Amino acid sequence: MAFQVRSAVPEDAAAIAAIWQDVLPYLVKTPRGIEAELRTSTGRMVLVATDDVRVLGYGSAWRPERPGDGSRVAVLVPGYERGRGVGTALAERVETVAARAGAGSLLTAVSDDSLDFAVGRGFTIGRELSYSRADLTGLPEPAAVPDGMRLSDFTGLDSHQVWSASREVAGDDPSGLSEVPAYDEWLATEWRHPDHALDLSIAVLDDGTVASFVSTTADHDRGVVWSNLTGTRPSYRGRGLAKVVKSHALARCRDAGITAAHTGNDANNHPMLALNGWLGYSVAGSQWTATKSV
Repeated sequence: MAFQVRSAVPEDAAAIAAIWQDVLPYLVKTPRGIEAELRTSTGRMVLVATDDVRVLGYGSAWRPERPGDGSRVAVLVPGYERGRGVGTALAERVETVAARAGAGSLLTAVSDDSLDFAVGRGFTIGRELSYSRADLTGLPEPAAVPDGMRLSDFTGLDSHQVWSASREVAGDDPSGLSEVPAYDEWLATEWRHPDHALDLSIAVLDDGTVASFVSTTADHDRGVVWSNLTGTRPSYRGRGLAKVVKSHALARCRDAGITAAHTGNDANNHPMLALNGWLGYSVAGSQWTATKSV
């Protein structure tokens, strides 16, 4: 059966969400969230493969902030659509649009069943990523907030406070996948994202400074959340603040009717994996980073 690769449009949102849920069910990707991304994002170029009746696969590439910078890319094809060239066609187009946008390298994450495909396209496999799941019915008591600090959810914060903290900590992710875009793009596509649960995202403040935080996306229909980014500013590390924000955020999620939480970490990030274990997470899957020069 013939198919074509074209730019995605908002009307593709439900089909794209179904692909994400089939390939990476740990993530929170709702139709309304993807529709909003397609309407507002100028930084991400999104493609679909379609036979004019169904969407068969998804691809995307982030525009690099500066010529020569890396571009994070993705290609997703459900297992039942594989074997007829959909992934190859999407990968070729994604690499082309990233190169035309000025990317000097590509970074992606691939599952075990796609490692050979990635290597065959010239990617070098890098770090293992660990996906974990927690049943929120058995959470421990939230950790105590240190004296002199206070908790706030994101509804009580200025967006620029959170963006600044996010930019400061994202570079410490050894996988390279926690990239935070320029403020205007981040504001439109992340802070104002329909799935970004401001009331379930928590920060610890020190005299008005965001010292540590966790950003949460939620799918209330499925009863699941994803911890999008957890970080502590370097000058505040070693005080257990990640334990504070994450435990309080998950308690709020439980009280809001959420039943399960998912998160992802570099598989060698032993301190965060230990924290996740205390919170009741168990490993549910994995991926691998993969890079390629353009």
